[in-house]
Amino acid sequence: MLDAVETRSVSPVFVGRADELAALVDALTRAAGHEPQALLIGGEAGVGKTRLTEEFLEAAGRRGAVVAVGGCVEIGAEGLPFAPFSTALRSLHRRLPDELTAAAAGQEDELARILPELGDTPRGPHDEESTARLFELMARMLERLAADRTIVLVLEDLHWADTSTRHLLAYLFRTLVSGRLVIVATYRADDVHRRHPLRPLLAEMDRLRTVQRIELSRFNRAEVRRQLAGILAAQPDEGFVDSVFERSDGNAFFVEELVACRASGCHAGLTESLRDLLLVRVEVLPDAAQRVVRIVAEGGSTVEYPLLRAVAGLTEDELIEALRAAVGANILLATPDGDGYRFRHSLVREAVSDDLLPGERARVNRRYAEAMEGDDSLVRAEERVIRMATYWYHANDPAKALPAVLAASVAARRRHAYSEQLRLLERALDLWESAPAEVRDALRPVDYTDVYPPCGCDPATTPLARLDLLAEATVAARFGGERERALKITKMALRLLEEDHDPLRAAWFWNERSSLVAGLGRGDGWEELARAQELVQGLPPSHVHAQVLVRAAGWGMLHNPGPGNLEAAERAVEYAHMVGAEEIELNARITMGSLLADSGERDRGLAVMAEVKERASALGYFMLAGRAHINLSSQLESLGRSAEAVELAQQGAELVGKARLLDIQAWMFGNMAESLYSLGRWDEAAEAARRTLRVGQSAAPRGSGAARLAYLALARGELSETATQLAAAHAHFGTHDTQPQHRIPLYRLAVGLAAGEGRIADVRAEVADAIAAGFPLGHHRYAWPLLLAAATAEADARGLPAADAGRDAAVAVLRDAARNLATPVPVWEAHAEYLRAELLRAEDKDTVRDWTSVVQAISPLDRPYLLARARHRLAEARLAAGCDREQAAPLLRDAYATAELLGARRLSECLVLLAQRARLPLTAAEPAGQPAAPDTDPAEALGLTSRERDVLRLVATGSTNRQIAEELFISPKTASVHVSNILAKLGVSGRGEAAAVAHRLRLFGPALHPAPPAPAVSGRG
Repeated sequence: MLDAVETRSVSPVFVGRADELAALVDALTRAAGHEPQALLIGGEAGVGKTRLTEEFLEAAGRRGAVVAVGGCVEIGAEGLPFAPFSTALRSLHRRLPDELTAAAAGQEDELARILPELGDTPRGPHDEESTARLFELMARMLERLAADRTIVLVLEDLHWADTSTRHLLAYLFRTLVSGRLVIVATYRADDVHRRHPLRPLLAEMDRLRTVQRIELSRFNRAEVRRQLAGILAAQPDEGFVDSVFERSDGNAFFVEELVACRASGCHAGLTESLRDLLLVRVEVLPDAAQRVVRIVAEGGSTVEYPLLRAVAGLTEDELIEALRAAVGANILLATPDGDGYRFRHSLVREAVSDDLLPGERARVNRRYAEAMEGDDSLVRAEERVIRMATYWYHANDPAKALPAVLAASVAARRRHAYSEQLRLLERALDLWESAPAEVRDALRPVDYTDVYPPCGCDPATTPLARLDLLAEATVAARFGGERERALKITKMALRLLEEDHDPLRAAWFWNERSSLVAGLGRGDGWEELARAQELVQGLPPSHVHAQVLVRAAGWGMLHNPGPGNLEAAERAVEYAHMVGAEEIELNARITMGSLLADSGERDRGLAVMAEVKERASALGYFMLAGRAHINLSSQLESLGRSAEAVELAQQGAELVGKARLLDIQAWMFGNMAESLYSLGRWDEAAEAARRTLRVGQSAAPRGSGAARLAYLALARGELSETATQLAAAHAHFGTHDTQPQHRIPLYRLAVGLAAGEGRIADVRAEVADAIAAGFPLGHHRYAWPLLLAAATAEADARGLPAADAGRDAAVAVLRDAARNLATPVPVWEAHAEYLRAELLRAEDKDTVRDWTSVVQAISPLDRPYLLARARHRLAEARLAAGCDREQAAPLLRDAYATAELLGARRLSECLVLLAQRARLPLTAAEPAGQPAAPDTDPAEALGLTSRERDVLRLVATGSTNRQIAEELFISPKTASVHVSNILAKLGVSGRGEAAAVAHRLRLFGPALHPAPPAPAVSGRG
């Protein structure tokens, strides 16, 4: 009813910002072509961000775009969770009810955490990936909604955004790939100080090419003059222009304020103080209007009219007159829906709020809280609880504030706004001591915490304790990705427990610290876990006891495999069953099944994990079901059942994908990549590995993805890419948590890379380190490929003086290590046979019979790359022994066809050279020739000239350019040119690698084959 009251202090002419508006309109055009657009508009308070946005929205409306605006709310511990998204989606829901409902179909309950109109918010599940799942669902809903219409989503005042809003915005900016969608976010740049939480987000967005930053500067004098002309509807006096420009310093809002002050006759009271400038027009309002303005200032960004009426204590006529005066002075504005009022500019609201006396502010906040207590309908239900907490907190009433803040923390948790939950819990901890004892005693853990009370008491009858809040805050910090803060909270709790002995609580916090320390890379978590075990020892069964036993068994399985871990897992299952903790029991049974399979009870172990997989899926425990899929697929690969492993991993990836358990899905893709590699489906394996990197949120699964890409690069002869991916894997895994399942495969890659570059001394050093670290129970699957790679490197280096010197010792080390490795299934029996033959080749003792046994062992395994390598060796042995050439020909053709299909360049090169020497065709259409003469020069096949052949022979012996020059009577510069040409023709990057190629391919002697990598390894947890 007061919309038309506003006086003219805003220029009807849009001044400046032509380039910025053009950038926004251009983004709208690109979005119409199904390219989502993201823009950030920054500038100091009053510089014109809102006006620019309004002009853009008018242009978008003229083009038929559907516009939705949401503003961040400066309220609560840090902000109202998801406030701008909730407001914008509510607007879209009103305008496109059927379309939005269809876009959210099937996920209404989860999306109701952001838009309550979609349905009831479920109580769970809560885990570290709950927020990621919600964000993914939000992104997909927006993409579907914007599939056939342009949607413009504007989020204002990002400097007030809560953590969850910032994280969701960043997620959308990174992941939206389709749809006609434009997201625009504005923020006040002068508020973003060095430690402001928005600053990291802005830095992250600067690194994204898909996000456009627009920074608004102040007006120059000419632009101020145009603004004044628009406001005054006449050309301003030049003296007035100078005065306003000097006093406003080009800030558009200050220009308007100065004009408004002169129009109202209050110019005589102006001071140099910005605060006084903003307050001066408030002070000339009637008393009732001033009172209402001060009440609105404490109500938040927007105050609903019914709530304002309840708080103001005025009759409706008096309130309307007061509002008319405030709106007429251009201080307040009615909201677009007409349901409430807000300040036209937040700077004025802040100035008015700061001008209140402490007692006055507390009294106003109390009246807001009391009004809302008396009438639930005054504000929206989803905002009521957080605003009650804020009002009571600022009313300085701990007795009322503590339960209100705790209730708000529960509401934040239900929305998966864990960072906001943490801030509210920290506020509750601050209020704890000042709240009356009778208030604290009336609180119950069952009402305010989701963590099972570590004390083991009944949460419905036992009073809430400070340690309960610390436990809940620990989990909230962990779920919210604030592990550093979680670690500090556990330290605080354990310090309190030094005075108040409570072994169960202490064990719970030590168990949490174990997980946090490992996750943060501060250690492997064993020291903390050992403390937890000591504390529960001898105590009756409990949830905490079962949790500690589960973690201990899992830790042992991954870090220190041995028979004792199976006993710990069985005890964990028993304890969890006794206390009725089925989720903990299922987790323990996964670990138990894995350990049973490792210890030799394969069928029983697989059956246990399969049962857990089905039960967890039926109960909706998707994280546990995902873990069961991971460990099952890993065990199947270990048994040589790669096709089954791929199928199971695919099923698991689909299951956890629906629940948006991203890290678990990443592990699934990693296991899938390993099994696809084994099956010779390398392109699919590469894509699965890349998906691991794209999906994985934590370091470990990303390390797994990098390792798998390194295996593929090594097999394809891409040594530079191998080194890059190996370094990335090391960086992800770090040095703090040396799990054998991660450590041994990285040694394997390092051996393959060193062999490919001709560094036999480094091969031996890597092997020595790997053997010293040990191959624990169940890890033979990782050790056999490592030993095989080292043996192949030794055989390939035969003839190198530096390698021959230590070969006997190196071969003995490998044989000793192999004697202690298990061969429980055919795939590892085949590896053992292959290793035996390679060690004989290293000693120049291998025979056709040895390689025939290797081929026979591998042939039934569905391992095409491993078989192609073995066939190459058998063909080589047959030719060297003078056997019938026709028996070698099909072996070479089959091996070559596989190598070409896989893209295994190193293997292909060796096969080509061997076939050329033997004058054997590699394809059915190629005619057979006569055997090559003994003095045939294979270097010609690589395009090397006679002089380059001589230089390469010296490079292979380790000669420097100066030594080469002296030997061949050329200049060192000429020698350098020849070396560069040789490197280019061989497709290598260094002298060591060139020497390795020369010896590996026996360019100056009998042909040998390189050391291709064995299959990658599966992850489990």
